[in-house]
Amino acid sequence: MPTESTRLSARDWARAAMQAIASGGLAAVAVEPLARTLGVTKGSFYAHYRNRDELITAALDEWARSHGEAALTAYAAIDDPARRLRELLAVVVQSVQPLAPSVHLSLLGDRNDPRVRAAVERVNRARLDLLARTYRELGLSPERAVSRARVAYAAILGLLHLAQTDPDAPSSAALADEATAVFLPS
Repeated sequence: MPTESTRLSARDWARAAMQAIASGGLAAVAVEPLARTLGVTKGSFYAHYRNRDELITAALDEWARSHGEAALTAYAAIDDPARRLRELLAVVVQSVQPLAPSVHLSLLGDRNDPRVRAAVERVNRARLDLLARTYRELGLSPERAVSRARVAYAAILGLLHLAQTDPDAPSSAALADEATAVFLPS
């Protein structure tokens, strides 16, 4: 935990706000509780942001960057589309922690906020584009690749939801094997 002499960056505050969003949506982003969590005073916040809205915008931008195209770069570089799909599904499913909050799913409760819609759209678009490209490279027609990408992505989001709500969900390794078997064209 930082001490008062530790200088937090704007990114530290944005990441703390993302954690708050994961736990309780946009309503959970409040300066005083975040300052307590970070072990600093509100003055640290005001060194980086003028208000809560700026922090929320920064947190959503950080989430979209770190969970969209930037997070997919290594997978997009995998030449073999079957391997790319297996690795992508495995890492997504294995990252699912039982009963752990998800920023993506928490944001759905705030989907009417234009900032949330824009951030979710950026992340969804990056993920769907990579999945559709992968399915095209696996031999599906462009239309079928887009359709398969949507179904695969919906299943991934469903797995996140189950992990948040089902304490009896199978292990992440078992889910990764099943997801790969289901979504890799034969």
